[in-house]
Amino acid sequence: MITELISVGTEILLGNIVNTNSAYLSEKCAQLGLSVYYQTVVGDNEARMRETIQTALDRSDVVILTGGLGPTEDDLTKEVTADVMGMKLVEDLHSKELMEEYLKKYKKNNPQRKITANNYKQAMVPKGAIVLDNHNGTAPGLILEKKGKTAILLPGPPGEMKPMFEESVFPYLREKQPEIIYSQMVKICSIGESQVAEEIQDLIEKQTNPTIAPYAKTGEVHLRITAKGKNEKECQKLIKPVVKELKARFGRNVFATEESKTLEEAVVDMLKEQEMTLSLAESCTGGAIAARIVNVSGASEVFLQGMVTYSNKAKRRCLDVSKSTLKKHGAVSEECAAEMAKGGRKAAETDICLSVTGIAGPGGGTKEKPVGTVFMGCSYKGCTRVREFHFQGNRARVREQTVAHGLAFLRDCMMERADKKNK
Repeated sequence: MITELISVGTEILLGNIVNTNSAYLSEKCAQLGLSVYYQTVVGDNEARMRETIQTALDRSDVVILTGGLGPTEDDLTKEVTADVMGMKLVEDLHSKELMEEYLKKYKKNNPQRKITANNYKQAMVPKGAIVLDNHNGTAPGLILEKKGKTAILLPGPPGEMKPMFEESVFPYLREKQPEIIYSQMVKICSIGESQVAEEIQDLIEKQTNPTIAPYAKTGEVHLRITAKGKNEKECQKLIKPVVKELKARFGRNVFATEESKTLEEAVVDMLKEQEMTLSLAESCTGGAIAARIVNVSGASEVFLQGMVTYSNKAKRRCLDVSKSTLKKHGAVSEECAAEMAKGGRKAAETDICLSVTGIAGPGGGTKEKPVGTVFMGCSYKGCTRVREFHFQGNRARVREQTVAHGLAFLRDCMMERADKKNK
């Protein structure tokens, strides 16, 4: 089925809010095997909305609209769509009851706010439409069907739209689609996008079903394997040998085959498996690596301490970096990174410590050490490794890349330690 997405709201056109709904819905439609050919953003203007909705219904089987279902005068999505499809609005008592119940709870938690009469506008629905309950707001969702065309109206706030889609719209569309699309992700770190692309070129050239699509992330490469079949089991059977082949080609650089698993989760899992404790000694990242680690539930079992030693004085006092090292080689150097890692491990009394020190910019760079130069150190019993990086981009981009590559470097060092231990 051909599907079209329409995001309604002048605030999206003006850039006041980021349109994350379309990205979410595109991904969900792909999972369902729906072909999304067009995405449109239209402001809160009746004439332009009418033209946009009519055009979408003329060329697509299913049109999914988000936004414009609220109580104000410029919330026109329902009214315009119903008019285009020739459906009159009637009051839906069930939606009205749910809305009143929600508003009472809202009033109780916000006694200073007044509940206005225009809220009841949201209980008016097109006659014959399938009404979707909204458990996270006041505006119900709607499915309008007429002459082989379907318009699906969803609230704009992601916190309302996403659960409604998962609960009601996804199963509705799955029943209408004879084939489904199922995908699995293979996530890779420590090697670049160009190398990954070269390694899988032969697979891409001969692919039919399933297919492989590479996605570059900061410090990572994700490969989405997608299969089309009658059901999920059939798709999984098609995908399994491809995942096996990718694991064989990329080996230990594959850190996850689950959609939701992050690199920091893989690192924490490995620390637990090896029964290791971690400390971090950060300079240019200012604690950003620690922030990624503590995002993981259960990280407290393995992550003991993070030290942000931004100044030379802090590096000396907290990490025991020698004065001579700082004077001779500078804070951004292989020698300093090594001493930071060793000193951090000793100070925190952990099994392993990762250090980072670099020039994030925009100033501070030299001909020998330009902006983007970063050194990372990793120390565990009997070994201290240092790696040099040269990142491109502005200050935020350099720091972002440092964090991602730091996590990958830490993972590499733990695998190397495991290899030595098993010999």
